[in-house]
Order: sequence, then structure tokens, then C-alpha cells
Amino acid sequence: MLMSSTAKSIEPAVSVLAHHGKSFRFAGRFLDKRRLEDCARLYRFCRFVDDLVDDASDADAAQVELNVLKNDLKIGYSSEPVVEDFIDLASQCQMQSAVILELIRGIESDLQPVLVETDAELLRYCYRVAGTVGLLMCDVLGVHDSKAKAHAIDLGIGMQLTNIARDVQEDAGMGRRYVPGQWLGEITPQALSNPSTREFALLVESAQRLLSMAELYYESGKAGLRFLPLRARQGIKVAASVYREIGLVIAERDFDVSSGRAYVGLPRKLLVACRALLFDSCKQPYAPHQSSLHVHLKGLPYANQSSG
Repeated sequence: MLMSSTAKSIEPAVSVLAHHGKSFRFAGRFLDKRRLEDCARLYRFCRFVDDLVDDASDADAAQVELNVLKNDLKIGYSSEPVVEDFIDLASQCQMQSAVILELIRGIESDLQPVLVETDAELLRYCYRVAGTVGLLMCDVLGVHDSKAKAHAIDLGIGMQLTNIARDVQEDAGMGRRYVPGQWLGEITPQALSNPSTREFALLVESAQRLLSMAELYYESGKAGLRFLPLRARQGIKVAASVYREIGLVIAERDFDVSSGRAYVGLPRKLLVACRALLFDSCKQPYAPHQSSLHVHLKGLPYANQSSG
């Protein structure tokens, strides 16, 4: 029965979150048990799709797996327990299939050589692999106010920009360059793995630029926290603050993203969490979403396309 399958999958889902998403698992302590479990189920599905691409023997094999996944989601049944559990979660939370398909489309794009050229390509990619997760989190947390959606997208984009800054060399080792070629002078992923002095200077400048861009999206994401129930608001605020702190760690290294992966240790996480919980930005007057943040997201679900 589906219900017993789902019940069995809950604890492993939280384990996946704890193993692969330590910052999110830390923040999950501020959610109630049911919300944490549902967030972990969503995270596990996202990780599953990501691993289909990253762990495949070749691009053709991964494409076959992704096609099976998309068909399973379409028919509402899968023999793969992780996918079947997600189908149940998506139905339970009334997730929009268009958003789920954009998430898969973003991850699927990593099957091709990744050479992002422009800000628009960068932000559309960030929307697909992370802004969509913000939208799905709205569904998991029971947030249906349309004004919340654009801010949820932005929080995801801010986190993904931080990811890209942190993982430049790791991604380069996989033949992927998410930093726009317009910023880097068309430096190849291979060159990013072992940059010359000139290339290193461009890489430092690009990391700084990525994190400055991320700040704009984090600020917009924070403005949307007021739409969340109180306990969920606390959990998401802590998650966003801890993830943003990764960027501050990179800044403390003078934006040298070649000196090992930046991470936030437990003592610092605790300090960040305390600051986040003590300062309630939601008491400030609400400022409507800035449509300029979505100028490159035309045609994507829930993007703010207003002219204001």
C-alpha cells in the first residue's frame, strides 16, 4: 500500500537530508516534525534527480532515466520508491506539474556541456534548479498567497548563486562553467581547474560578483518570509541565513574559491541562527516584489512579469 511505503520512506528521507544537506538539516530543527519530514521528502527527490545526471555512466543513460522519470510523473505512478513517494507528496501538497518539469529541465541541462554565457542564462538556470524548489517549498509549507511566490523564487536563486560561487572548481572538474563567459573572458572549465594569474584574478572578481548578485535575491527572499506560518518562517530564515553565511566565509577568504570548499562550522551556525531568530525583518513594512529581479525569467512559472 502507498501509505505504508510512504511511512517507511520518511526516516530515510531525513537521513538523506542530514547526510547531503547539513545546513538544511540544521535549520530543520526549527520546523515541526511533519513539516521537516515533508521538506526532507522533497529534498530527497531533488537529490535523486540530481544523482541521475551526476552518477550516470554516460549522458545517454541518464537521458533514458530522466525520460522514465518524466513519464512516471505524468502517469502518477513509479516503481522507484523515491519517485512514488514524491508523487504522493506532490498530490498531497498540490504541487504544480509545470514547476516540477522546470526543475527537471534545469537538472537535465547538465547532461550537455555547460558553458553559461550571459546573466540571463545564469539566472534562468538558477530559477530552474533552485527557484523551483522555493516554489515547491511554498506548497510543502502550505503557503498559497500569490505574492509569496516571487520571493520564494528569489530565495532559491540566492542560494544557488552562493552554490555556484562555492563550487566553481568542483563544477569545472565536471566540465561545467556556470559563471558567465561574459565575465570570465570565455575561460574554459579546464582552465578554471588550474587558473593562470590572470584567470585567477577574473575568478576572484566573478565570485565577488556572484555573491553581490546573491545578496539582492536573499534580500527579496527575506521580504517574503512574512507569508510563512511562524514556525516555518523561523526554519526557513535560519536555513537562508546559514546558507548566506557560506558567501561571507568566501568573502573572508578574499573570494579565493580555489582554497577548498567553504563551509560554516557548527559554532558559527548557532551564532547565525541566534541572530536570525532575534531579528524579525517581518515587522518592517512590506515592500512589493521588484520585478527587475525577474527581467530574465520571462515565461517561467510564477515569475514576476509586471512592469512596475
